Amino acid sequence: MKILLIEDVGQARRLLKKWLENFGCEVIEASNGNEGLDLYYDHRPELVITDIIMPGKDGIQLMIELRRDFPNVKIFTISGAGVKDPGEYLSIAKDVRALRTFVKPIDKEALLDAVLEFFPETKQN
Repeated sequence: MKILLIEDVGQARRLLKKWLENFGCEVIEASNGNEGLDLYYDHRPELVITDIIMPGKDGIQLMIELRRDFPNVKIFTISGAGVKDPGEYLSIAKDVRALRTFVKPIDKEALLDAVLEFFPETKQN
């Protein structure tokens, strides 16, 4: 299974990538929404996991653009901070049809369980 992981904080992105790869997923990384959108068009992954607060194109803008062109794209969102409460951003993400939302620090088991829920064929290492 191919996942596009969009996270501007390098340390967080590397940790999430490691979890997902150890779980049997192929992970394509992006550090912002603009790069993520380009990579989605190039690779068409089964799942997008995106941070909400990022420089340039944020996660909400990214979701709106992806939904416009790919209405059935599967998206999980993550948020940890910003000017507002992370829950407020994740609530907006749900309005744009995020399948799952996660508050940082992300619970590894909750993330992997969500991947399995939507993609039961995922091979676990």
